[in-house]
Amino acid sequence: MTLLALKEDRPTPKAVYNWRVYTCAAIASFASCMIGYDSAFIGTTLALPSFTEEFDFASYTSDALALLQSNIVSVYQAGAFFGSLFAFATSYFLGRRSSLIAFSVVFIIGAAIMLAADGQGRGIDPIIAGRVLAGFGVGGASNMVPIYISELAPPAVRGRLVGIYELGWQIGGLVGFWINYGVNTTMAPTRSQWLIPFAVQLIPAGLLFLGSFWIPESPRWLFANGKREEAMKVLCWIRNLEPTDQYIVQEVSYIDADLERYAREVGKGFWKPFLSLKQRKVQWRFFLGGMLFLWQNGSGINAINYYSPTVFRSIGITGTDTGFLTTGIFGVVKMVLTIIWLLWLVDLVGRRRILFIGATGGSLCMWIIGAYIKIADPGSKKAEEAKLNSGGIAAIFFFYLWTTFYTPSWNGTPWVINSEMFDQNTRSLGQASAAANNWFWNFIISRFTPQMFIKMGYGVYFFFASLMLLSVVFIYFFIPETKSIPLEAMDRLFKIKPVGNANKILMAELSFERNPEREESSSLDEKDRVTQTENAV
Repeated sequence: MTLLALKEDRPTPKAVYNWRVYTCAAIASFASCMIGYDSAFIGTTLALPSFTEEFDFASYTSDALALLQSNIVSVYQAGAFFGSLFAFATSYFLGRRSSLIAFSVVFIIGAAIMLAADGQGRGIDPIIAGRVLAGFGVGGASNMVPIYISELAPPAVRGRLVGIYELGWQIGGLVGFWINYGVNTTMAPTRSQWLIPFAVQLIPAGLLFLGSFWIPESPRWLFANGKREEAMKVLCWIRNLEPTDQYIVQEVSYIDADLERYAREVGKGFWKPFLSLKQRKVQWRFFLGGMLFLWQNGSGINAINYYSPTVFRSIGITGTDTGFLTTGIFGVVKMVLTIIWLLWLVDLVGRRRILFIGATGGSLCMWIIGAYIKIADPGSKKAEEAKLNSGGIAAIFFFYLWTTFYTPSWNGTPWVINSEMFDQNTRSLGQASAAANNWFWNFIISRFTPQMFIKMGYGVYFFFASLMLLSVVFIYFFIPETKSIPLEAMDRLFKIKPVGNANKILMAELSFERNPEREESSSLDEKDRVTQTENAV
């Protein structure tokens, strides 16, 4: 098997894996560049000398400063929570593409408002207000993009294409982690120094806004809303095939069958998916999607993303430039590992296995880091006395090793699973629930991380390590492998027990249903081989 080999659910023309589907995924993923940049730049911007001086952070007590910083960070997640829920309505009435345009406009307005803040008359309030609006925009986009990409993607590369969304997140994060290192080392500590990181938010948002006018609407959404002619045109364009091609004919038949089944079982209409929540299978799927994001945030990733200077200071790294440099290297490691996950791990190794490995290895690293801080207590030393010893260097090594375990597993895989586990009639609502769960737990972590470090110290690392261990048990018993399964067959996947064998069983069933002659011939060939062997004996 080669590095980029694919496991297909049925014979697929090579034309299906064309530049159009990858380009559409890349353009939509400018939304994740917005999210990744914000998660990375805000923590280090709050530590810039020019920012702390302009807004007089020195006048605050440690508890008051922690509260102010957590409010600046967490109002963004609060806005995102409501934006992800509101996206269900825009998705239903406007479609995936128009929703992306609308949410990019909201984000641009919010980012522009932040630039009005100053240390004099207006104070810090425009930053807080702007972050609420920007959060609302990225919350809606975080709902739309995984759905949009998964509905465009051929099954064999669905994980890879939704993974482009995660790659965009890491590219934005990489820029966000390094930009403050750049302005801190090359610019005087003036108002312009901290304004630049805030202004850069407008770049990915503007690219998403402009690009959304080029990408097509989701063909599945068009089919579901009775726009059949346009849906066929988009589907043939995105697959690079003629309407009469056998692959297109099969795909349309699967979409039609899925829509007919849910029109019969659930019904059409804006409120019908809510009525489907009465069904135990739908409730269970929503629970699983939400829990994946609880475990993702329980790994500690967003504590590190939003408060990286605080995290590195707890290990013993002092100095603004040194802290920013260490944070920047963290961003580089994450992006490189995300590319490996995108090209190979998610569609070849599978979702379940990499979640197991990531949680187990990441937990071990967190235990070791917490133990070092407990024993050495580097945070108690004065800045001029602080010097990294061999134990501190080892702690930094285990921090980057934690990044190596976490990034190609829990960073993007929950988004992939949530984008594909819901049926057509509950997909928008399910993704809204999943995205809202992500932003809710994100808000909890970002709101209370500064206080946790003040009150718990090394215990913060033990807390995250314990949650990562619990996630291993959850994945083993409850999450089936979804790689290569068509969206229309997800209901069947979640019915198969035991969970660990569900993917293998369903893939065999699908192969037989779509190629019964070949399977029967294969079975007869096997019987002939057995007979010949017996005769030879």
